[in-house]
Amino acid sequence: MNRRALPYLLSAPALLLFTGVVLVPVAMTTVLSFYDWSMTRGIIPEFTLKNWQEVFGDPYFYGIFLRTLRTATIVTVITAVFGAPEAYVLNRMRAPWRGLFLLIVLAPLLISVVARTLGWALLFGGQTALINKSLLALGLIATPIPFMFTETGVIIALSHVLIPFMVLAVWTALQRLDPQVENAARSLGAPPAVALYRVVLPQVMPGVLSGAIIVFALAASAFATPAIIGGRRLKVASTLAYDEFLNTLNWPLGATVATLLLIALVAIIVGANRLIERRYAQVFQ
Repeated sequence: MNRRALPYLLSAPALLLFTGVVLVPVAMTTVLSFYDWSMTRGIIPEFTLKNWQEVFGDPYFYGIFLRTLRTATIVTVITAVFGAPEAYVLNRMRAPWRGLFLLIVLAPLLISVVARTLGWALLFGGQTALINKSLLALGLIATPIPFMFTETGVIIALSHVLIPFMVLAVWTALQRLDPQVENAARSLGAPPAVALYRVVLPQVMPGVLSGAIIVFALAASAFATPAIIGGRRLKVASTLAYDEFLNTLNWPLGATVATLLLIALVAIIVGANRLIERRYAQVFQ
């Protein structure tokens, strides 16, 4: 057997699985987006740009995609603000506390995202829900805040669901950082805040950017959390595609929305990856 062909033979099963599970459905969805549809005849296998023209020509779709990108961006910023310090504290801990708190951070990933979102729905629901009652009792608010069926509620729930991914990405980057570098900066007279900003942060920034890519992609394509917390009155791209597929049965329009979301995510992720590679080159050259 040719040794040069061995890596290709070993990767062939995974490649076939990836092709069958990912590439073929994506290709079929893209083709479906160019089909016509009518209420009487259903899907009409004739090439048309009607669905794409409808999406690009209707401000309704612009608003939904803008809300999707805005929500994903805010969730990414929140997880970075809270997740990066959490990963730093976790990295400074000693055994057995590090393992215990790492388990606490990863525990939400062991629970279904639907169960976690339903928990937030119970906390958010109504004026007598736990969060509003607590805020009212502490005197932080004068009137109950509506969390259910609002963008604020979706952002809070998504941030809780996705923050472990940011913590893991930053913590992985911190594993490559020699703690003596920070100690050396402190010994040379740098205040703790300056040592964190000038020494630690530039070296863990690739981890923050990697976590941001993961969180952004998951937040922009999330379905369960926006569907439960946002409901039918607060649509994002994923819930819009779901409604077009299963409620109105306009599969070509739903395929157009799904394909456009995929194209936008791929473009953003590729651009962010180039930024990360450039950052790695600056830090580790």
